[in-house]
Parts: sequence; structure tokens; C-alpha cells
Amino acid sequence: MPCLHLLISGRVQGVWFRESMRQEAQKRGATGWVRNLADGRVEATVCGDAAIIDKMLEWARRGPPMARVTGVETEQIPDLAFTGFEKKP
Repeated sequence: MPCLHLLISGRVQGVWFRESMRQEAQKRGATGWVRNLADGRVEATVCGDAAIIDKMLEWARRGPPMARVTGVETEQIPDLAFTGFEKKP
């Protein structure tokens, strides 16, 4: 399944970003994971068909209502297989 690696910058920690992304992924049928990084960014891997990945990327550029996303770095990564979408510590 195609996957996209994301590094999301801005005010993205402490604003319910990971849980909101997990809920959005479940709603859209995406698989993968999301976690906070020590430098204040959020890192995620999103897998699914092209339409699902596009919608998740669109969502990541906005984030939840309290977030202020200032940038999203993306990288195509090898196809991976996940059974769901999880928050990592």
C-alpha cells in the first residue's frame, strides 16, 4: 500500500493533533502511525490509496482547530502494511 512520511511543524503539540489525526485516519480508512518529536514537530506515516493519502495530507496541512501548522515536509516511502492507525508515545 502506498505510504507518505510527514513531518509537521508549527503549533502542533499540546493541541490534540495526534488523536485528531488518528480519528481522521480511521474515518478515511488510512493506516499508519503518528507521534510527537522532541523538537516540537509531529511525525506521521500515512498509508492508503492515492485519494486517502491526498485527503490526509490536506488535513495535516490544517490540523485540528487549536493547531497552527506552518509547514509539512513529505517523502514517499516504500509500501508498508499496517493493520490500523495508532498514536505512538
